[in-house]
Formats: sequence, structure tokens, C-alpha cells
Amino acid sequence: MPASVTLSGLSWSTPDDTPLFTNISLAFGAERTGLVGRNGVGKSTLLGLISGALAPSAGEVAVTGTLGRMRQTAMTSPDDTVADLMGVARALALLDRAEAGHATPADLAEADWTLPARIEAALQRTGLDIPADTPLARLSGGQQSRAALAALILAGPDMLLLDEPTNNLDRAGRDAVIALLDGWRGGAIVVSHDRELLDRMDAIVELTGLGATRYGGNYTAFQALRQAELDAAQRDLAQAERTLADTARRARIAAERKDRKDAAGHRSRARGDQPKMLLDKAKERAEASGGAGARLREARLSEARADLHDARDRIEVLVPVHMQIPSTGLPSGREVLTLRGVTGGQDPAQPVIRNLDLQLTGPERLAVTGPNGSGKTTLLNLVSGHLAPLSGVVELKVPCAVLDQHLAVLDPGATLLDGYRALSPGADRTACHAALARFGFRAADGHRTVGGLSGGERLRAALACTLGRAPAPQLLILDEPTNHLDLGGMQALEAALAGYDGAMIVVSHDPAFLRTVAPDRVLSL
Repeated sequence: MPASVTLSGLSWSTPDDTPLFTNISLAFGAERTGLVGRNGVGKSTLLGLISGALAPSAGEVAVTGTLGRMRQTAMTSPDDTVADLMGVARALALLDRAEAGHATPADLAEADWTLPARIEAALQRTGLDIPADTPLARLSGGQQSRAALAALILAGPDMLLLDEPTNNLDRAGRDAVIALLDGWRGGAIVVSHDRELLDRMDAIVELTGLGATRYGGNYTAFQALRQAELDAAQRDLAQAERTLADTARRARIAAERKDRKDAAGHRSRARGDQPKMLLDKAKERAEASGGAGARLREARLSEARADLHDARDRIEVLVPVHMQIPSTGLPSGREVLTLRGVTGGQDPAQPVIRNLDLQLTGPERLAVTGPNGSGKTTLLNLVSGHLAPLSGVVELKVPCAVLDQHLAVLDPGATLLDGYRALSPGADRTACHAALARFGFRAADGHRTVGGLSGGERLRAALACTLGRAPAPQLLILDEPTNHLDLGGMQALEAALAGYDGAMIVVSHDPAFLRTVAPDRVLSL
């Protein structure tokens, strides 16, 4: 029977009973499905429910075939090895005992002598030439992702569950993921913001606060459909606003007309020029008619308000968050950064950066590229002063802001307001709220803790706290800035960076992002 996943009336709530999604019904078969949506909407949670790692609040998950899940984070313990990640540490230990002559008959019956060769083949398929006992802590983030992919290949499940599989991966690693999915004959559910990868999908499922919607075709087709929906939603919103205004105007005119009739009746009664019985009958008819008219007008107003509310909700879901970066005022001839004969790295015996000369002037944009482990993050640490060079000179001549992959600039236990004040001690409360608002955080959001934000929200918060301060830093250093952003957030970041007038050094494996940033130069390590 082909692999399949069926969700029936699925609901899940956070530990504090806040609903994340409600009554979702979906079916996944032998096709590649991209799962997209804003950060924090529950994409990884949905994978956890499908895999059985989480229990639903309501509803059912039915699975046929075997599942294989690739986590966002490969290492769960500091002592984990590649073999632990693959779930074969015990089986390899058994083979070691057998080779040493210490195996029992039961061990020998259980031994899988093909395992080492299959492990080696899986690792080589993802571009890793390392032994299975290699500690994961020694691998770069991209190499850990490759090892997680190799673990999936070794397991050979019927249905793949991939959570941001290309995060941290260089070009070769991304190609390995794409090749795996291109040749996959089972089912695959892929949470990703990688537009190149999503364009290899057979269908896209979008998860929003309103539920889940399936779109046939790849990401490019999805974008076209979503734009059409946004255009329709904006037309509906404009129509709902006009309808409400017209309904309110009609209700006001009817109320004014009734007031005039009531006033005329009062004057007639006061003059006494008509019999009281006739006046009483006329009053009863007017009150009955007026009451029915008022109820009808109120019903129409309520309906118009509800239509407007629904139209605004659709716009809220469809329109990406907008981020605004203040001007830096960096002049074109200003010397920003100079490196002369710089050598550096974590291991003095084997520095990854050797005798590098580099100069950055004015609002120049530099992209740093290279395979995993080539020293890209090391170079950024040398430039920012987080790592001292082993030799040579680094001269940073303007204020800079650094955003690493882990957003270390923010304290997970602090609120957004505290995070902003930590980097801008002189800012008052109004300035803090204004800076956060430019990056999509409303007033009440300032009291949210950093640790409670989703990955994309944390990046927006870090941008708000670093680039939102006054004066804005004249050099922006970005290390894989899109790794934790959803697609809407990525588009908003690209739009914000397009208007940034300072210098920039960016490390990214996302070709679409680099094309949008439009670097003036590329440094390949």
C-alpha cells in the first residue's frame, strides 16, 4: 500500500491552552508537498503531530507506511555522534564486539555486516567523508544538516518529513537535498522557505491562522494564486468599507426622518387639533414601524461590520509584515573597513582565513560565499571584533551591527523593550515602541519575551533592536539572515535591505536572496 498521511479534524493547543490550529483535515500521498506559512503558525508542530512526537488536542492522524523525519537541529546532546544521529550506535558497537571476538551467539545473529558500507554510502551521497563516530559538535551547522540528510537516506522511509532541510547548507548540500527529492518515489512533506526547493514541489499547503489550504503546483504557481487572492481580498475590503459607510449613512438618514416625524407628532398632540384616539393609533403604528425599521437597520449594520471584519482578517493573513530601516547617512567615499594580511580561525594550527586583504568603501555590498567550513562565519567574527586575528590588521571605521544565525544579540529572557534599551540605553519608551513598530511589532508586543518568539519573529526583533536604533549603524553584517524567516518575512527583509543605504557584508546560501540584495562584489572563500 502506498505511503499516506491523513489528518482528520486535527487541533493542537500550546501548554497554556492557546489554540495554534483547529479542525484541520488534509491528506498527503505519494507526492512532494511544500508546507509554508508564517513563523509561529505551527508548521514544525504539524510535523511533530504527524510523526507522533506530539499528541493532538483533538482529531486523528492516520499513517500508512514508515515515516522518516529530518529535524531542524541534528544534535540533541553535546556528546552525540553521527552514529547517534543515524540511530545505529548500538548496532555498530555490536559489530565492534564481534570483530574483537567478544560477541555472543545472539549478537552474531543480530549483526548487520552491511551496515558500515551503507552508512558510508549515505554519507558520501550527501558529500560527507567522515567516520560514523565523528562527534556532531565538531561539524559546522551545514555539515550537521548533511549528516541528518544522510541519516534519512540510510533509514529509507516511505514518507519523508523534512523541516527546513536546506538551512545552513552550501550549494553542494542544497543540490544533495534537491537531488534526493527529485528522485524520491514515495511521499514527502517539506517545511521550507527555500524558494528554489519549493519550486520542485508537486503541491503547496499553506498553514495560516484560518486553517490549511492546499494549492496544486509548485511555489511559483502558488505565488500567482496568492497574488490573485490578495487582489480579490483588497477589492472585497474596499467594497465592504463602502457598504458599511453606505449602510451607516442610510441608517442615519432613517433615524433623522423618524426624529422629524416624532417631533411633528409631539407638536400636533400639544396643539390638540386632532382627536387623542387618532393620535394614539398613529403613535402605535409609528412605534411599531420605527422599531421594525431600527431592527432591520441594526441587522444590516451588523452584517456590514462582520463583512468588513472578515475582509480585514483576510488582508491581515495575506499581506507580509513591512520593515523599515532608517537612513544611515553613509557618504559614498567613506572608508568603512580595511583588512591587511589577516590570518585567523578557531584553531591556530589550521587557520581557515589566511593572509586576506580586503577594503570596503561607502555603501558597498559584499557577499561572502564558499562551501561549509570554508571560514565565512570566521571572517565575519574577525571583522566585527568577536575574534582576534592571529596576524594582520583589521580596521573597522564605522559603527556596525551584527546579526548571526543564532541572534545572540538578544537575551532570550528579556522583553523586546529591554532588548532595544540594552543596545540603545538613551532611548525613551516612545522611541523604543516606534522602532519596534517599524518592524511589525505593535505596542503590546514590546512586553513579549524574546524566548517566546518564533524564529522569524526573533530575527525581526533583532533587526528592530540593531538597525532601528538612532543613529542607524553604517555597516550591517548578516550571517545567513534568512535561515529562520518565513517567506513573507523574507520578502519584507529583502524590501527593507533594498532601501538600506549603509555598507553590507552578507553570508547566505540562498541564491534568490543574494540576487535581491544585489552585492557589488563577491568574495569566494
